Amino acid sequence: MIVISLADCPVSLRGDLTKWLMEISAGVFVGQVSARVRDHLWELIKKTAKNGKAIMVFNTNNEQRLDFRVYNNTWEPIDFDGIKLMLRPSPSRIKHLSELRLGYSKASKRQIAKQAANKQSSNLPGSYVVVDVETSGLNLEEHKIIEIGAIRVEDHCIAERFSLLVRLEEAIPTQIEELTGITNDLLQKEGIDIEIALKQFISFVRDLPMVSHNADFDYRFLRKACDDCNISYIGNRCFDTLTLARRKIRQIDNFKLSTLANYFGIVIAKQHRSIDDCEITYQIYEKLINLDKF
Repeated sequence: MIVISLADCPVSLRGDLTKWLMEISAGVFVGQVSARVRDHLWELIKKTAKNGKAIMVFNTNNEQRLDFRVYNNTWEPIDFDGIKLMLRPSPSRIKHLSELRLGYSKASKRQIAKQAANKQSSNLPGSYVVVDVETSGLNLEEHKIIEIGAIRVEDHCIAERFSLLVRLEEAIPTQIEELTGITNDLLQKEGIDIEIALKQFISFVRDLPMVSHNADFDYRFLRKACDDCNISYIGNRCFDTLTLARRKIRQIDNFKLSTLANYFGIVIAKQHRSIDDCEITYQIYEKLINLDKF
C-alpha cells in the first residue's frame, strides 16, 4: 500500500495518479500497487511536479514495514537506529541548508530569485485554451455538466471561441437557474448530448495547454464525464490562475475570479456563464504572467 501527498503540483499530475490510486482528499492519494508501478509513479511525480512538493509513504520489508520518499521538501527521511523517521527541520536548519546550497550574498540571492521568477513566467504558454464549465451542482457524483465554454488563444490574442449547452435528463435546481441564467427549458431547446459535446470540446482544444480558474473543479467534472461516456480524457498540460495568483499576489482578501478581476481593473459584464468566465480568466491569466516583467 502507498500514500502520496501533493502540494502545489499541476492538476494534470493529479489526474495521472488517479489512473492507479484513489484520491481520498485534495492532493492525497491511496492505493495498492506493485513495487514497479510505485517506482514508476515516483519517477512521474519527479518529472512533472515542477515547483510542487510530494511525499510518498509505502510498505516495505524493513523492521517497521514502511519507508518514505520526499520531493522538493524540507522534511528529510532519516535513519534512527534502523527506524525510518521524517525529520522536520527547524527554521535555523532550513536557513543553514539554504546558505550551504547557495553560498551567495543577499544581493546575489535576490537577483537569482528574480531570474528564477522571470524564467518561471517565460515558461507559461502564450498559446493555450481557456476552459470553464457550469454544472448542476457541486457534488461530482450527483451533479452534471450543463455548459462547456472555451477560448483558444494564439500568441496572447483570442483566436476562437467555443460554447455548448448540455442537455440533462433530470431538472437542474432553481438556484442554479438563478445563478447562471441557464434554465431547464433552455437546456432542452439548445442543449446537446454530453458525449457529442465532449468530442467537440476535445477537438477544439487539440494538444494546446489548458488554463482555468480553480482548475481542479472543472477538470474533475470533465474527467468524470469522459469516464461515463467511455471517452479518453485529454492529458494536456494545465495551468490554474487560482494557483498562479496565490503565488504572485499578496495584498488581496481572497482569490475569487471576481476579486482578481477587480484587483486588475477588469470590467465584469456578466459572470457564471462559461464563455463569460473564460473571458475573465483569459484577462487575469495575461495580467498574471506579465507581473514579473516590470
